[in-house]
Amino acid sequence: MMLSPLPIVRLKPKTDVRKLRHGSPWVFANEVVTDRRTRAIAPGSLALLEDAARDVLGVVAVNPGSKIFCRMLDRDPAAQVDQAWFAARIARALALRTRLHAKPYYRLIHAEADGLPGVVIDRFGDMAVVQPNAAWAEAQLEPMVDALVAVTGVSTVIKNASGRARALEGLDEGLEVLRGAAPGGPVPVEMNGATYMADLMGGQKTGLFFDQRENHAFAARLARGARVLDVFSHVGGFGLACLAAGAVHALAVDGSEPALTLARQGAEAMSVSDRFETRRGDAFEALEALAGEGAQFDMVICDPPAFAPSKQALDAGLRAYEKLARMAAPLVADGGILGLCSCSHAADLARFRTASIRGIGRAGRQGQLIHTGQAGPDHPLLPQLAESGYLKALFLRL
Repeated sequence: MMLSPLPIVRLKPKTDVRKLRHGSPWVFANEVVTDRRTRAIAPGSLALLEDAARDVLGVVAVNPGSKIFCRMLDRDPAAQVDQAWFAARIARALALRTRLHAKPYYRLIHAEADGLPGVVIDRFGDMAVVQPNAAWAEAQLEPMVDALVAVTGVSTVIKNASGRARALEGLDEGLEVLRGAAPGGPVPVEMNGATYMADLMGGQKTGLFFDQRENHAFAARLARGARVLDVFSHVGGFGLACLAAGAVHALAVDGSEPALTLARQGAEAMSVSDRFETRRGDAFEALEALAGEGAQFDMVICDPPAFAPSKQALDAGLRAYEKLARMAAPLVADGGILGLCSCSHAADLARFRTASIRGIGRAGRQGQLIHTGQAGPDHPLLPQLAESGYLKALFLRL
């Protein structure tokens, strides 16, 4: 038995150890022996994980207040989680992104899939936005940021501490500039020929959704000469990509006026303002109003927030996806394209597809499924963790 300054957390005898040995990164609270000692471990602390036979499985991050009691950090029980350890993980992640993208605008760290559980880092040139969504990452923020700066050379690092994941870990919310100076305004980001304005200090999540880049590109391939409706457009995602590819007009619908302002600024930067229109309001109400106006589009794309963020919300979420498809389908001209997206962890591809097809059918339409998309390769999927494959996109010709 090895000597270590770290506390020990042990699995219950009936816990399936094979999934952990085969790469599963999470241990749930009902899988570990919990006594007064383990419950007293401070959230975010490091520990050694042992199986019931007392064989060490690796170094884990512990949060007794979370359903995810342990997150696997390193299979080597002698690993030292310090700046050098973070630098090695970040360098490995950076090597993939530099192969994928000519310019430094991408998801640099995608949590478990990049070996940093609960950590998201998006890069915007010489700026990076960090989301430490697990207690251990909050506790280790200093060496992680030092490593990030050393490996990438970014001059500004912003901590965006918000969202459901932090709440589940018992963490507070906040926005803080950790290194350098805050940007003076929105940061222009070029993707697929379009320009997006990312608000790193006040926008949703990290300011921009890099995960839809490949799906934007697919939609853009079909957009030449098209009239496009982009529902839940945020800063203009699908609409601006389609305009860059030759769409004749795009209407962006979103509930956030600040997001639509950024979308209009992006259109102006691209010199396509004359072909770009925005409408603020509830998406379902906007779809109903457009139907009442007799509007028709060659392409309608709906990219809503997570309707099913948890298993408890799954049934209601699937009904919402079905309703969205039912209301969007009548607005698609014959032979046109309907794009439907989901970023819900709890709704897998099969369930989402079933709900969407049912909604299209209830609208009296029929479609050919021509493409199924997912997040881009800068959002790698950890095969042992289904939750890392959250984004789904269906494109149908109606």
